[in-house]
Formats: sequence, structure tokens, C-alpha cells
Amino acid sequence: MQAINIWNKFALHRNKIVLLGLLVLSVPSYGQHFKWARQHNPNYDERKISYGFMIGIHTSAYQVKYSDQFVTQAFDTVHSVLTPFSPGFSLGFLVNLRLNSDLDLRIMPKAGFYDHKLQYNYTDESSQTQLTETTMVEFPILLKYKSMRRGNVRMYMIGGFTPSIEASGKNDIQATTDVLDIKKTNLTIDAGIGFDFYFPLFKFSQEIRFSRGLSNMLGPDPSKFKEPISRVNTNTISVYFIFQ
Repeated sequence: MQAINIWNKFALHRNKIVLLGLLVLSVPSYGQHFKWARQHNPNYDERKISYGFMIGIHTSAYQVKYSDQFVTQAFDTVHSVLTPFSPGFSLGFLVNLRLNSDLDLRIMPKAGFYDHKLQYNYTDESSQTQLTETTMVEFPILLKYKSMRRGNVRMYMIGGFTPSIEASGKNDIQATTDVLDIKKTNLTIDAGIGFDFYFPLFKFSQEIRFSRGLSNMLGPDPSKFKEPISRVNTNTISVYFIFQ
């Protein structure tokens, strides 16, 4: 009787067992198909110089360092200075120089549209917000380290630095005419990862990149909003869609 029960249970789950076995057997064959897939543009990366354009979306925020005056009695009504992230986007083009089979030098001039906020919270539960809207002309200079190409996909790491200058800007101050002076130039260090996807007529890349500002963005003009802080840096997380 026990043997019959065992066979009955096997019959009930037989379809599941067969399906699982087919899946297990199909994994190696799928991997082999991916590895030996017909390559689109097999010689694309042999080009010494290639060109393209990019569209990027990002979220960016200031990072502040409090000044020594923040803990003095003169500013005992200032509870905190918060720096929320705000969305933006960028547009540009690229020039890619092949250095060897694994390394490229990439220049990506672009225009970036940014909103940066500083929220001053006070002990009486009131707050004031400094909103800085800027259009920055940026010149990323990057090194791209590429993995081995697998079929029509290649992974890469990218890093470098980006000098930038403000093309236009607007400060929107709430409830006061006092303005926090922000410098018009910046320098960031960049690092990220991405994937190249090869198609018959073009190469498409998706990339995520983190940028950390090295420059102190505080300008020289005095302001009541400047005194509680001694340093302002930018932090940006970007996703790029690149066509070559």
C-alpha cells in the first residue's frame, strides 16, 4: 500500500518534475545561444573615432557643511539646513577615441538643467527655501574600461571628471530678497557602470553615473543664509541613454 501511495504522489507531480527538468536542460543551451549569437556590427569597436548623442535624466542635491557659527547663540533659532534631491535632465553629444581593445577616451559636451534647494528650518517650526535654477554647460572627460563582448552585449565601467560653467541661472527666494551667492563654475569627479547593446545599424548604451562635486559652490557675497554654512557641494545621480 505504501508503494502504491508513493507512485500516486509521483504521478501527481510528474508534470512538474518534467517541466523542471526541461528548464534545467534549457539553461546551458540558452547560455550557448547567447555566447554564440550572431553579432551585429562585429567590427564597430575597431573604429578609432566614433560619434553619438545622449539623453540623460538625473536627481541632484547640495551637500552642506555647517560653519562654526551655526552652534553659536546668534543662530540658536536655526534648527537645520536640509538639501532635498530635485530632478532634472541633460542633452549632449559624444566623441569616443579608441585607445586599445579595452580602453576608450570619451568626451561628452552637454547642457544640464538643474534645480538645487536649501531648506532652512527654524525652531519656531517655520522654514525658508532657497531654490537655485541653473543651466550648466558641462565637459565630461572620461575613461571607459570595457569587458569582453558577449554576443551583442558588453559591460563597461567609466570614470573621470567634469568641469562646468553656468550658462544661465535664476534664484527664486521665498519671503525675502536676501540671496545666497552660488558660484558659476563647478568641478565634479564621476564614476559609473553601463552596458553596450549592439544593433544592426547602431549601438545603444545605458549607463548610471554618480558625480561628486569637488568645488565649494558658496560665493563671496555675504548673506544671512550663508553664515550658518561653510561649504556647499553637489551630488548627482544620472542615468544616460547613449546612441552611437
